[in-house]
Amino acid sequence: RGEPPAGSSGSSIPAIDPGALQDVVALAGQVAAQVDELLRNVHCGLQALTALSVGCIQTYRDGVESLGEAADLSIRAMYALVARCEELDRAMQPVPALAKRIRDMKGTLERLEGLCK
Repeated sequence: RGEPPAGSSGSSIPAIDPGALQDVVALAGQVAAQVDELLRNVHCGLQALTALSVGCIQTYRDGVESLGEAADLSIRAMYALVARCEELDRAMQPVPALAKRIRDMKGTLERLEGLCK
């Protein structure tokens, strides 16, 4: 190993220290284990965020559906109120004529009372 390859111009490659190579392999294993742990943590965090996002979207969907139902009920109630007001208006149409008749009767009664005194 320590011999230069044939045809080299005299530059020699130093011998690789087996202990250093074992240290590099051990460190690479530690880095790989740490990367695996990091990826597991990231995966768990992403799952938690995804679950939270799904919950938020479902809550939003439920709120929109509830709002739509409430708006529909409000519109129906408003139409019912308008219909009742129209019925009341039709029912109240004779009132001004009755009020005029009552005023006329009151005036007639006052004149009769004046004659009786």
